[in-house]
Amino acid sequence: QVQLVESGGGLVQAGGSLRLSCAASGRTFNSYAMGWFRQAPGKEREFVATIRWSDGSGYYADSVKGRFTISRDRAKNSVYLQMNTLKPEDTAVYYCSAGAWGRQAYEYDYWGQGAQVTVSS
Repeated sequence: QVQLVESGGGLVQAGGSLRLSCAASGRTFNSYAMGWFRQAPGKEREFVATIRWSDGSGYYADSVKGRFTISRDRAKNSVYLQMNTLKPEDTAVYYCSAGAWGRQAYEYDYWGQGAQVTVSS
């Protein structure tokens, strides 16, 4: 079993930055990827970024490419999402996840409770 706890959400003005953290506990992650998804009110959960735990390879949604950076710290069992040049359309609840490498929510087995990110214009 894997437990995921996000932190670092909040309110920021457009153009600002936030860093989300996700601390994982439980079984080891050598065979897993860690992903970030987000869900805005009235919309479906959408893929943001994922990182392969073994070698740190990252993959991003087009909407955040060049603005967001996903990283991981294997010693701390943590994954991070650095979000720069934030836009109002980035407003959503952001979820950390652990599972197979991919951009579909069903490919991830474990989920955190979510962190609210609000970007004001």
